[in-house]
Amino acid sequence: MKENFIFSCFFRLTVAACVVVTLGACKGNETRPEDGKPAAEAKKETAVRTGYACCNLHYSGDWISDSNLAQLPFIPAGTPIRVLKIDGYRANIDVEGKPYRLGHDYGRAEETTEQWVNKLVVLDDPKVKMAKFSPAVRAAITKGQLMKGMTKEQVIMAVGHPQTNENPRLDGPYWRYWWSSFGPYYVYWAKGSVSKIDGHSETVGYMTYKGK
Repeated sequence: MKENFIFSCFFRLTVAACVVVTLGACKGNETRPEDGKPAAEAKKETAVRTGYACCNLHYSGDWISDSNLAQLPFIPAGTPIRVLKIDGYRANIDVEGKPYRLGHDYGRAEETTEQWVNKLVVLDDPKVKMAKFSPAVRAAITKGQLMKGMTKEQVIMAVGHPQTNENPRLDGPYWRYWWSSFGPYYVYWAKGSVSKIDGHSETVGYMTYKGK
């Protein structure tokens, strides 16, 4: 009887020790979030791309379309942006703590959504280049306007990339942009710089920097 009792106690202690070791191993294999942050929050903050607004990005509510209508308010070029998710023709982004959506509405046949997003969210801060431009060009970009003599890079910073469905080649004589859904305007090129801004007189007036 005594031997059976000792064996029973030993068996129970052995089983208890195995359970403790197993639980400890499971806990050690858990994926740990960043210190001080719940797992759900750490996952939420993961970005697929981090960079800066290539150019002035016009928005309506939380929507940023590749039409980039010039009459809308804009997020300034160089603003930090985190791309959280790319899904179909849409992308969710974070702009200094505020959520926005990128909508690849028109240029789907010419480029993928990822290619378009990568054009908008660049890895190098464009403000570094802007600092080397003339005061007039910097002022025009800051206001989202254009002026004669601007380079293609400077025009993109000021008014964004032209829609690829209407401008499949950027080496043509002009780029077509939109002030509103019914108000196109045209940027003409001569030797790589702006030679003329054309369109309805009122639209051209809105888009032309006058040094004020």
